[in-house]
Amino acid sequence: MTEIDLNFAYAYGEPLGTAGFRTEFEDFQVYEQLPSAPEGEGEHVYLYVRKTNNNTAWIAKQLARAAGIQNMDVGYAGLKDRRAVTEQWFSLYMPKGAEPNWKALDIEGAEVLQISRGRSKLRRGDHLDNRFVIRLRDLSAAHDELEERLKQISLAVPNYFGEQRFGVNGANLERAAQWFDEGVNIRNRQQKKFIVSAARSYLFNLVLSERVASGSWLHALEGEYLLDGQPSGPMWGRGRLESSAAALELEEALLALMQNWQERLEHLGLRQDRRLLAIRPVDFSWQFEDRDLCLEFKLPPGAYATSILRELCQLQQPELVEQ
Repeated sequence: MTEIDLNFAYAYGEPLGTAGFRTEFEDFQVYEQLPSAPEGEGEHVYLYVRKTNNNTAWIAKQLARAAGIQNMDVGYAGLKDRRAVTEQWFSLYMPKGAEPNWKALDIEGAEVLQISRGRSKLRRGDHLDNRFVIRLRDLSAAHDELEERLKQISLAVPNYFGEQRFGVNGANLERAAQWFDEGVNIRNRQQKKFIVSAARSYLFNLVLSERVASGSWLHALEGEYLLDGQPSGPMWGRGRLESSAAALELEEALLALMQNWQERLEHLGLRQDRRLLAIRPVDFSWQFEDRDLCLEFKLPPGAYATSILRELCQLQQPELVEQ
């Protein structure tokens, strides 16, 4: 069975000491922004919801129940972390009929902040960005060391898929190995979806980790497939890799031992895609408050705040929440 290794290379050296992470729900805040405001009319009710210590998918189900519609008729742009305070938009297909009193909705850990209407269902990746407000507690490293590392991070970090994608202690990848390598049947449809996503993300992280280790994650190799002029890595699926020459040789060599996973992902109907190797946090700022550090930055859809934080310090948290 495939051996799983989640020790991906660091861009700027080992983490600087430790810090408490998500000690309180308010220590990790996420604010979703759409490219434009809802139209104010249309067949879909748009709700901007603040949730605390809840999964996005669970909130969506509660909204569907309150509206008397199918779960599939509720849309959202992305999954937000559970152990956090987050705000995001949901769309509910309700072309006609009476609406509930949304402001009086009784869903534990959730509050409707805004109500509007739109012409289309929200789908994954439809948001413009996420703004993160994060408090790291009781940092063990000196402020001057952290300050220098923060300046490096502000320029770019490896665009790794975060540990949330892989499940608690990499459980989704262990299930992927059981399924892909040993033929263990996974019956739960939602679980399958998480496993496939984790497996594909893991292959990307393996390529990126090698590029980070070799110092080439910010620089194009010969035959590099560029996205907006920046180096990219493979998101595995059917079709030929879009890289060539040295870049293609590296990607094929790195993933040669994962051929069984590649074939499974192709068989499941996924198609080759690419993802940027580097991510640059927008409006990145920080402030020290005694032994705590407060961070604020924006990231585009698909980027992980934990990929920013892992380059700074070792995070100590009550639990890893599977999302």
